[in-house]
Amino acid sequence: MKTILFIIGSTRAKSFNLQTAKYVESKLAGKASIKYLDFTDLPFVNQDQENPVLEVVARIRKEVMEADGLWIFSPEYNFSYPGYLKNLLDWLSRPKDPNIFNGPTAIAGKKVTVSGAGGAFATKGMKDKLTELLEFIKADVMKAPMTGIHVNQDAWTTDVLVLSNEDKKHLQDQAEAFLKFI
Repeated sequence: MKTILFIIGSTRAKSFNLQTAKYVESKLAGKASIKYLDFTDLPFVNQDQENPVLEVVARIRKEVMEADGLWIFSPEYNFSYPGYLKNLLDWLSRPKDPNIFNGPTAIAGKKVTVSGAGGAFATKGMKDKLTELLEFIKADVMKAPMTGIHVNQDAWTTDVLVLSNEDKKHLQDQAEAFLKFI
């Protein structure tokens, strides 16, 4: 059974993207092993902290390398991805051995897919820019299908995401495609 590591690009306790990930997890039950990456304790990238490798960085790299694929669920901030997520990807793009400048990284070649729940643009800007970044750091991105969810108006006050039948179908299609991709 394949292992998929879910990465949530929001720290909000009732994150719409975490709710989306939980829905996808239920659809992958029995088809893949799902784990969630906790990177809340990851410091900002700082070359002064690269050598020796911090314990938190080593743990995160290990979890990423052990996964067969990464599924990123992210909101859209100002037509892009959150800095919190960017910081994680910056750490993953750094050489595993800080003494080898062009050495292997934890994310190069890793199979990745992206979904997002957000405002009126249904995270289009985030998906486009995140795909560009992931390709730059040499991840193997599944470009289609990707799912963008326009969060229903009531959710902004109730903190409860209601997925439409169309959203559910898109997520199911993406899950099936990603299982084949990895």
